Amino acid sequence: MKKIILFYLLIIFTNINAKIITCDKRNSPGTWLCFRKEIQIDDVKKQQSLKIAADTKYWLWVNGELVIREGGLKRGPNPQDTYCDVFDELKGLKKGKNTIAILVWYFGKDGFSHKNSPTAGVYFDLKIGKQNFTSDATWKASIHPAFYVPSGKKPNYRLAESNIGYNAALDNEFYSINFDDSSWENAKEVTMKNSGWNDLVERPIPMWKDYGLKNYLKTTNQGDTLILADLPYNSHITPYIKLKAPAGLKIDMRTDNYMGGGAPNVYAEYITKEGIQEFEAYGWMNGHQVRYTLPKGIEVIDVKFRETGYDTEFAGSFTCNDNYFNTLWKKSLRTLYVTMRDTYMDCPDRERSQWWGDVVNELGEAFYSLDSKAHLLTKKGIHELMYWQRKDSVIYAPVPSGNWNQELPMQMLASVGYYGFWTYYMGSGDKNTIADVYPYVRKYIHVWKTDNEGLVIPRKGGWTWGDWGENKDLTLLYNLWYSIALKGFENMALLIGEKDDALWAANTNTRLKEVFHKKFWNGYYYISPGYEGVPDDRSQALAIVAGILPKDKYNTIRPFFGKYYNASPYMEKYVLEALCTMGFENDALDRMKKRYKNMVESHLSTLWEGWGIGNKGYGGGSYNHAWSGGPLTILSQYFLGVSPSVPGFKEFNFHPRTGYLENLKGDIPTANGKISVSIERHGNMVKALLTVPEGLSANINNCEYKDLKIKGRRYKTKNGFCKLKSGNWEITYSIR
Repeated sequence: MKKIILFYLLIIFTNINAKIITCDKRNSPGTWLCFRKEIQIDDVKKQQSLKIAADTKYWLWVNGELVIREGGLKRGPNPQDTYCDVFDELKGLKKGKNTIAILVWYFGKDGFSHKNSPTAGVYFDLKIGKQNFTSDATWKASIHPAFYVPSGKKPNYRLAESNIGYNAALDNEFYSINFDDSSWENAKEVTMKNSGWNDLVERPIPMWKDYGLKNYLKTTNQGDTLILADLPYNSHITPYIKLKAPAGLKIDMRTDNYMGGGAPNVYAEYITKEGIQEFEAYGWMNGHQVRYTLPKGIEVIDVKFRETGYDTEFAGSFTCNDNYFNTLWKKSLRTLYVTMRDTYMDCPDRERSQWWGDVVNELGEAFYSLDSKAHLLTKKGIHELMYWQRKDSVIYAPVPSGNWNQELPMQMLASVGYYGFWTYYMGSGDKNTIADVYPYVRKYIHVWKTDNEGLVIPRKGGWTWGDWGENKDLTLLYNLWYSIALKGFENMALLIGEKDDALWAANTNTRLKEVFHKKFWNGYYYISPGYEGVPDDRSQALAIVAGILPKDKYNTIRPFFGKYYNASPYMEKYVLEALCTMGFENDALDRMKKRYKNMVESHLSTLWEGWGIGNKGYGGGSYNHAWSGGPLTILSQYFLGVSPSVPGFKEFNFHPRTGYLENLKGDIPTANGKISVSIERHGNMVKALLTVPEGLSANINNCEYKDLKIKGRRYKTKNGFCKLKSGNWEITYSIR
């Protein structure tokens, strides 16, 4: 017991006495700071550990070699604390003298995805055997002389990043071994509390994947002052240029997406020195093309780009005999990946913000397309959403944020509900995260109240947003999202063992559903009293997936979805799911062809925020919004037919629905390997090949098929289900 107490006292003591170091000059937005230290290592083979944090991003050199590129995460895990990176090895060290150099980029201002601290600096704690090297006043510190903030148009207020300027004539190569730092001041020590950093929380996601410097797909010169460099697809990139020039000429580097979403984003500029030189802008930007604007007198030797991104593999796949849907699936995946970095994002240009309506769609897509490392980003987002809960029990997004704290009520209900947290649990099996946030979810659920009839009382929140577009029946949407949230909360309560909470949620939801159908169903569709717009397709879809519309009304409402098209790409996912839930797969395919036609046929590699492209509200917005990627989930979950019945896909339901498609193939990644599906349909006869990885099992509902045979014979069933263990299975049946 004494040892345990001493252990925790040591942690507390260490945290209290931990110090960051800063430069005593200035902490203005967009400042770049340099830190240097020579250390003497007795035995580099001893066990190592490094804990390092910065506000906001850092680059680290060991003995003149860059070993960490863009470390650090935007603040923070909660409104007070700061993320830190932890490594079990610092590459490049050797026995004897070593030079450590760190460059810190201080954002210095709040944004929709970053809460600024008042102190620019770095925390460094390297242990090698019994030796310990920490950030203290023995380090040397300086403001980097070459970096500056350009005088042009600033990034819009949602972005914490500044534009980057670099004057090569002032480059000091401070990271090199032989650099003389004797004129630098000693670093200033500041405690964690006084710096505003407070506690350090270990980074919960991988370091970025660095794809290295690459050649552009194509470069085109327009006169002698502009180079248009085409990227292979929309991605996070840092532009690079090698050139020969006299000193003092200015080069502008930005992407075609600089005004993505209708607001100024980020760019870089470079002022030349005399002679041959090269430069890579450290702040990432995104788009399909990089535009180098050059003054006369520059000889360009080479241009390249470096792609970086979230460290996950494209592990899932989908193909069929109709290339339209193949393209739609691939564009959905590309859009998903370009909206992942420090957090899930709505878009990588205008905001880079973790709006949870977007995240709900994104986290579902990830289970069908990316490896397990992707789900760490969802886990991070779940913790952040709940740990930023306000004192009045309201949750809000985007977080982390320094200049936003307003609730979008329906997005928050979506996040804690069946499609948000519960989908994460079913895909990952991560019970601990659900247990972590359950008390916060319970507090938020009880912010909402019901009236005497049992319907939810609408709450305006900070922004009463139901969807982009027109004809939103908000009364219906409030009640439906609340019902879906109650279902998710009931499931979480049962998982955690809170039976009373589960019973309350179930009873509240049952009453709401009964009243909702009785009060709002007009015999053809749902509509609320006093609503004067065109009937709302979003609401009908949610009523179906929430289990409110009776099955005997499916044929009644079916024509509705061929007539009304109000949902934005964000809500279209639920419309498609509703059609598949009712068994109208061909209708879902037809609707996808109608709604996504312009996006599929576009030269762009990503999907748009709205149905039209441009910068005018819901009609366009940004052209890289993963909330539009719902078809990826629908095609894999319903048409390939794989959905988890036990958390983590340990058991999954196999129920493919081909519609009018004739050949379908795909892989669904799980922690235990890939579930592979291959389907051929000839008329009403279907042959499916299913690979079940070791440790998983598949369930097939015998009642859903006619003439079902497995490996050429009728398979033994239990309670109407065939359970298939790991292996390769040939399944044939006829469509009813």
